[in-house]
Amino acid sequence: MDRSKALAALSALAHETRLDLIRLLTSQGDDGMAAGQIAETLGIAAPRLSFHLSALEQAGLLRSRKVARNVFYSVDPSGIGQTISYVLNDCCRDHPEVLAACWHNPQGVGQGAGQGAGQGAGQGAVQGAVAVSGTEKT
Repeated sequence: MDRSKALAALSALAHETRLDLIRLLTSQGDDGMAAGQIAETLGIAAPRLSFHLSALEQAGLLRSRKVARNVFYSVDPSGIGQTISYVLNDCCRDHPEVLAACWHNPQGVGQGAGQGAGQGAGQGAVQGAVAVSGTEKT
């Protein structure tokens, strides 16, 4: 990921509604959700929702597909992974204390079912992001 794409993705994420959209759509997996269902779930008016979905899609963080009369949105795992990888590998690689903080998850925040006791969602995301760029260190 180049700097301009990273800036676009990080800028798109720097909004409360867009973070809510990413959280919601991540929970829906590859199937995603129809725009109308998203609007209803989050209590967002259609024009406002369209604006935010468009910003996330243009930044490469969401993808959409049309099924009959509905547009379904889902998270683009590659876009999210490349954004995280950019921050960790291009911005933080020379700062081991920052990288160590990414691996440490004292409150178990994000710990989901099926994950090992020592691995929260954040740790898995960091491992995946580092692996995406091919610069994982052992």
